[in-house]
Amino acid sequence: MADLLKLTAALVDIPSVSHHEGAMTDHLHAVLAPVPWLSVTRVGDNLVARTELGRSSRLILAGHTDTVPPNGNERARIDGDVLWGLGSCDMKSGVAVLVELARTISEPMVDTTYVFYECEEVDARYNGIERLFRERPDLLEGDAALLAEPTSARVEAGCQGTMRVEVSMAGERAHTARAWLGRNAIHRLAPLLASVAAYEGRQVTIDGCHFREGLQVVRVEGGVANNVVPDRATVTLNHRFAPDRSPAEAEAHVRSVVGEVDGFEVTDMAVAALPALGHPLLQAVLAASGGVAHGKLGWTDVARFAARGVPATNFGPGDPSVAHSAGERVTGADLEAVFAVLRTVLERP
Repeated sequence: MADLLKLTAALVDIPSVSHHEGAMTDHLHAVLAPVPWLSVTRVGDNLVARTELGRSSRLILAGHTDTVPPNGNERARIDGDVLWGLGSCDMKSGVAVLVELARTISEPMVDTTYVFYECEEVDARYNGIERLFRERPDLLEGDAALLAEPTSARVEAGCQGTMRVEVSMAGERAHTARAWLGRNAIHRLAPLLASVAAYEGRQVTIDGCHFREGLQVVRVEGGVANNVVPDRATVTLNHRFAPDRSPAEAEAHVRSVVGEVDGFEVTDMAVAALPALGHPLLQAVLAASGGVAHGKLGWTDVARFAARGVPATNFGPGDPSVAHSAGERVTGADLEAVFAVLRTVLERP
């Protein structure tokens, strides 16, 4: 096995901010195309490498190649067993593990599809998995899927749904010297802001996996001029909801929290995914990783597979709490643990 920390560092040093994954895809294509047991297909900046051994089942292993914009952490730095740098956790470490599996396991006991895809960190319309489902669904046919998202080398099943809501209040303009002649739309937001600030998210356990909901104000806009009572104010909310709620139920819940408002619009929504660990391939991952599953606190592309009837889970190196931060990092121990589990699953009799 190659030094996974160094392999990840090499990927970190290839810039691949969302919409600019070309160089990364070129690199991965150069590594995997010569591997004799893989059939490699490129669709835009998405790369799919598949074994075609006629096995009775197929496992999809997927990782996104894009990162968020840099924050003074563009270059990889290895310090002992820790690699620092943009994307080291989310999720070039997971990509490195999948590449090493793809190029070293020539006779997996299940046919394996390795997917390296673009634009996971941006709007859904750009997502590489969605593009492949739209343009080449044959490349994503499989019995189960695993997303190598950062999970600290533990199984995190399912995922939360996410909803973005824009709420507005109306008012009436007036000169601030005679403010009583108007109605301040920003002031009218006060009860809503207080309600959200006091919000305590519901906690629920589903199939042994714990989920915790959240509701946050992420943007406030309003005001016309410094001497004018504002006649409109808007608040953007982000709601993370557990997978036992439908989008309609989640929307109704947000409405109940914000109360009476003048405008309420859902501007973005991604469905949640229930834990789906019943498939033998995912059961094998769970068993090899210690037998304990956790709920995924966040949205991942597991939901895209679940929506198409493919059971999927999250399992990868890296602590998700440091993803997207200036201190993003991953440990060699995490990399080796994830590699060992997936190799066991692919090589098991």
